[in-house]
Amino acid sequence: MSQTRGRYDFCIGLVLAMSSSTFIGGSFILKKKGLLRLARKGSMRAGQGGHAYLKEWLWWAGLLSMGAGEVANFAAYAFAPATLVTPLGALSVLVSAILSSFFLNEKLNLHGKIGCLLSILGSTVMVIHAPQEEEVETLNEMSHKLGDPGFVVFATLVVIVSLILILVVGPRHGQTNILVYITICSVIGALSVSCVKGLGIAIKELFAGKPVLKHPLSWILLLSLIVCVSTQINYLNRALDIFNTSIVTPIYYVIFTTSVLTCSAILFKEWQHMEADDIIGTFSGFLTIIVGIFLLHAFKDVNFTLANLPLSLRKDDRAANGTLLSTYDCFNHDEESSACLGEIQSTESLSARRNGSLSAF
Repeated sequence: MSQTRGRYDFCIGLVLAMSSSTFIGGSFILKKKGLLRLARKGSMRAGQGGHAYLKEWLWWAGLLSMGAGEVANFAAYAFAPATLVTPLGALSVLVSAILSSFFLNEKLNLHGKIGCLLSILGSTVMVIHAPQEEEVETLNEMSHKLGDPGFVVFATLVVIVSLILILVVGPRHGQTNILVYITICSVIGALSVSCVKGLGIAIKELFAGKPVLKHPLSWILLLSLIVCVSTQINYLNRALDIFNTSIVTPIYYVIFTTSVLTCSAILFKEWQHMEADDIIGTFSGFLTIIVGIFLLHAFKDVNFTLANLPLSLRKDDRAANGTLLSTYDCFNHDEESSACLGEIQSTESLSARRNGSLSAF
């Protein structure tokens, strides 16, 4: 009966996590569509300080979709392990990229399509190998877990490292090193996920009629969650304001998810009950998602599709066969002769400079 109940909760958590990604990914599209409609009407844009979007129903639909996604994500932690729920958050990026290509006419290049495919494969592998049963079911069990010496040491180290980064490293290197602010919000995020997990259990007990509001742990978790989330939002916004979003997003995903997996392993010790092939499968799926997210973001501005792949191969083949072959190609293709001759001259000039020839100058 207990095993059947665990599988039932696992399925609920999985559906909630995937629904969360769908709602959050779709919210970006709805908000963007609303802002584009305002731009066509000539209203002052949000980036210029305008607030006309508050009168646009599409923007409100996106906001409600975002709220529904966050609620579903919050609830998912109450039913499924954090090892499963947190990595599946990458699917929101996938949903946003796919919907953008359909509704915003934003082209998804070859790297992006491969990245989407890898993200789906990695998520599938993680779902197959994730822990199937709930680790903690009551607040009393959660309080015992939080008092475990291993977690106390981990939480203390997280707080100390975060304070050092905030007070010492941040003011000096935060504007130039992308890892500083991202590391702050990532390691703090591990504690916030633990708080969400505990509050999710409290809500389940509340619906079961138990006196959760009288339990001091409920209020401690709520206060800790507010502090952690506020810190995360602050430093993530700083990172996004200074550095390129296409670089911040994959790095944040990797460090944040790694921190959550580490915290979950220490707090719930769920890895002790997993077989070796499940552990390998979980890490393999996670690494596959990382590669997919990296391809989706890092090369999103590169105009590379299957249509121009043969042209790229011809250029690589021409460069590999040397200048003589390029010269032959030039004399046999009159329409490309001027471009080829310029390329040959540039190649010869570069070779001369490397060989120390004064004729290059």
